[in-house]
Amino acid sequence: MQIIDLTSHNGPAVRQAAELVAELIPPQQPIDEARANVQDCLAPGKVARMVMEDDTLVGWTGGREVYAGHLWELHPLVVRRERQRQGIGQALVADLEEHVRARGAHTVMVAADYEQGIDLYANVLEHLRGIKNVHAYQYEFYERCGYVIVGVRPDASGFSNIYMAKRIVPLTG
Repeated sequence: MQIIDLTSHNGPAVRQAAELVAELIPPQQPIDEARANVQDCLAPGKVARMVMEDDTLVGWTGGREVYAGHLWELHPLVVRRERQRQGIGQALVADLEEHVRARGAHTVMVAADYEQGIDLYANVLEHLRGIKNVHAYQYEFYERCGYVIVGVRPDASGFSNIYMAKRIVPLTG
């Protein structure tokens, strides 16, 4: 598997990236909004990486700098449904981590959708301690990639967001 830069110079890949975002990232977005989100990921200073097979974009991810470069946000991560659970997502995450580490990042953070039909406000920390993945939400994928839950944002976009982070450089001092 070869992972390469996703750039605005590769029109077919950019078009496919937008189609994947529109199809796979909840809530489903109109294609124009998905195109704008992809273009935002291609802006200077950001990282966008993809896996292509022949002329088909299999998956891609993006990252943006937060907090003076020490913290980067991974968003989005999209892999074609028929190619999920084949190591492509994990490879894209590891590749992005390497790229942002080279730019001085210490930590990568991601927001994973989560909804269990409970009021998280009632006791946020207790709910996080007892979290169960009953709807195949992606937070378990990120746990397998070494990320840990560091927080939650209830009632975001119709879902709650589970914030996860991973230190990608050794702790010093």
